[in-house]
Amino acid sequence: MTASTMTAGPLAISAETLHLAFGDPFRIARAMDVKEAVTVVVQLRDSDLAPAQDGSDHVGLGEGCPDAYYGETDATIHAVLPLLLEAVVGGWTAARATATAGDVARTRLALDGASDAMDDAIGHNGAAKCAVDIALRDLAAKRLGVPLHVLEGMSAQIPPTDFTVGIDEPDVVAARAARAAAFPFLKVKLGGPRDLETLERVRAVFRGPIRVDANTAWDPEAGARLVPELVRLGVELIEQPFPAHRLDQMRWLQERCELPVVADESAGTITDLDALVGVVAGVNVKLAKCGGPGPARRMLERARDLGFRRFIGCMEETRVGIAASAAVASLAEWVDLDGCLLLADDPFEGLVLDADHRWVLGDAPGLGVRRRA
Repeated sequence: MTASTMTAGPLAISAETLHLAFGDPFRIARAMDVKEAVTVVVQLRDSDLAPAQDGSDHVGLGEGCPDAYYGETDATIHAVLPLLLEAVVGGWTAARATATAGDVARTRLALDGASDAMDDAIGHNGAAKCAVDIALRDLAAKRLGVPLHVLEGMSAQIPPTDFTVGIDEPDVVAARAARAAAFPFLKVKLGGPRDLETLERVRAVFRGPIRVDANTAWDPEAGARLVPELVRLGVELIEQPFPAHRLDQMRWLQERCELPVVADESAGTITDLDALVGVVAGVNVKLAKCGGPGPARRMLERARDLGFRRFIGCMEETRVGIAASAAVASLAEWVDLDGCLLLADDPFEGLVLDADHRWVLGDAPGLGVRRRA
């Protein structure tokens, strides 16, 4: 376990790396050797804030789940947090003042300024920015006394989440799909020679729509040959079939495919969206890629304005990251917020999945999530 603490102005942030076991082995085409989920959870405090009226301390929770594909590890998160914390002091000071005054809209604007300041301070490092952005917004929402989705100006009504099944032998994948058959949608990871056999086995045990994600592993001709079979098997969408930089291949397939092709690795931040117009039908927005719930909200709004169908996804996160994603999920058509459900033991609680497999956005201030005792 790695832990670090740093300060900037009135802000102090403590960061802890968590190593969490999966409930089932979880492999994807570009990361077949992952043994556990590694994520960084932060706690943010402001020394200028008096305790809350109920006597509790004001603490903002955040999480950044690094992915080596994007050049991040838990070590890089710990390394850049001091720079990011320094960058957000001004934006946080403005947000604290407006939150104390009870002004939700101006608080949101000030926090967006803090998010922009992180981008100005350093490029990339989306998971590290995500951890800080979530913590700032959790703390501000608690100061306002409102749930995070209210701070973000979002609805509490969000689509149900799917459940993801990783790559394995077709019979093993089918057995896991059968256990998850109560979910309205399944997301099946593909990217190998037995993809069609895997989908046939899953279809035999699951009636609902299937979403497939190749995580950049297909080649164009094989992907195109597979499309009629995907249609036959009731597949709803194809996520990131080709390498992130091969927008020409993504366009080629979308032009020949009646199913929506969704960019994930090709759609890191809001700056990637314009280049994807006319290339794919949809984009997958993830907080750990774009930098947190504030940047995700703006990216989803921009994607909507550009005519994309919108997917909100996640990494292998605890309920801290999932709750932050759910707060802006009303902007999405498709929801893939199951990261905490893939863990053998989530150390956080407070976010509940209802009978329809929708995350319940309640009335508790902030994220509504707490560390289990």
